[in-house]
Amino acid sequence: MCLPSINRSGHVQTHHVHEPYAQLQYAPVQNLARSPRITHSSTAASEGWAVPLADVLVDDELRSTVDEVLESGWWSMGPKVAEFEAAFAEFCGTSHALAVANGTAALHLALLAVGCGPGDEVILPSLNFVAAANAIAHTGATPVFCDISGSDDLNLDPADLEAAATGNTKAVLVLHYGGFPCDFDSVRKFADERGLIVLEDAAHAPGASWRGQACGSLGRVGCFSFFSNKNLPVGEGGMIVTNDDELAAKLRLLRSHGMTTLTWERHRGHAASYDVIAQGFNYRLDEMRAAIGLHQLRRLPDENAKRGEIARRYRDRLDGASGISMPFGQLDDDSTSAHHLAVALLPAGRRDEARAALAERRIQTSVHYPPIHLFSYYRELGARRPLPRTELVADRVVTLPLFGHMEDAQVDMVVDAVLETISAKDDA
Repeated sequence: MCLPSINRSGHVQTHHVHEPYAQLQYAPVQNLARSPRITHSSTAASEGWAVPLADVLVDDELRSTVDEVLESGWWSMGPKVAEFEAAFAEFCGTSHALAVANGTAALHLALLAVGCGPGDEVILPSLNFVAAANAIAHTGATPVFCDISGSDDLNLDPADLEAAATGNTKAVLVLHYGGFPCDFDSVRKFADERGLIVLEDAAHAPGASWRGQACGSLGRVGCFSFFSNKNLPVGEGGMIVTNDDELAAKLRLLRSHGMTTLTWERHRGHAASYDVIAQGFNYRLDEMRAAIGLHQLRRLPDENAKRGEIARRYRDRLDGASGISMPFGQLDDDSTSAHHLAVALLPAGRRDEARAALAERRIQTSVHYPPIHLFSYYRELGARRPLPRTELVADRVVTLPLFGHMEDAQVDMVVDAVLETISAKDDA
């Protein structure tokens, strides 16, 4: 494979680079939707909670896949990572998938690979995890925050992109909040008219789709997180997907110190040495987590479907009751959600009280998210745009427990606790 790079004089040079894993034999991806027999439920994550915010399952198949890697003696990035990448690319319908150390590394590499740097601005929703803004800042670019559409749609407002854009705008980093696809048609139209790059933060959205196309594959590049509370948990890990061959080659270089060949290739005798043609990072994934990822990928469709059923139970009982609302009530017919989060908007001023009351009943909740533009660091950097709709929901949003193996009794326990807490003060 030939890969262009830029030397210190600014001239483009072409290098012959060994395609990572080019000579490995992949097993065909089969039965991704199958649901393996669950033999053991992990209680470590839920110790002390009657209903944890998230939980993971451990079964004999998962133990076996990890044991195989341990016994192989090859633990660093190698054939299992390549197998995970091939399976994930097929799942997303993309030409390339590159496994990385975590979701933040995915964002950082993607932003660097598309050329974001000093003097550039990248627009993103403030109602997001701070990693997105930090990744932009680490490239030298400036994060510019935009508003959400409203209390029923917590994704970015395409109409606010126009107000946020300047002559320095390089890209838009969208988030599919809670696993619900954003209005990507409007984002794409805005970006195309201005020659901007669209990147997807698909950390919440593995298995979600917009107009029949997988989230993560909609923009120039998509980034996923496999943190322990995600739909596809491996502990720490991430993935970058793209259909751009040149961009994928650049991402592979940046992921591993700018080296033209990797340790596994040299171990197999496919290369004797390496050159360094870019200033890269150690953002690699290891074999154990890749093995877990493959197992979790097979579970993912079933996990997402079960999450959707639980989210509907929440919505049926909470939406419209005692001043409570649940966003994303009207999902587009051509779209599907991964149902990563079950988020409710409580009456103004009641969230802290409700969270404390639920904690007393050993029900864990969270907040997704404190708006980034209100954090001290970004205030001091001059995050100055008014975001009224974001700030309107900021003290009302609460995340309720959601994981595929939640029992009906646990769902009812959460709903009853929320309703009793909110209605008690209303009746006083």
